[in-house]
Amino acid sequence: MARVCQVTGKVPVTGHKVSHSNIKTKRRFLPNLQTKKFYLAEEDKWITLKLSTEGIRTINKRGLLPVVKELRAKGEKI
Repeated sequence: MARVCQVTGKVPVTGHKVSHSNIKTKRRFLPNLQTKKFYLAEEDKWITLKLSTEGIRTINKRGLLPVVKELRAKGEKI
């Protein structure tokens, strides 16, 4: 599975690693992804999502059911 947050859509970005002598080499900045299981009480089942920490905060704020409905509307299989 790709390194993409299912809720926020965060993906790795590229940039430079800069040494003390100011030599720049390419590097990747990876999102802080966590695999998290949630219990969806309305459907009486567990779902596993790959989320960034911002995505986890979004679920805590808005609730699991509205976020899952939005993901399904986008075509995500959950």
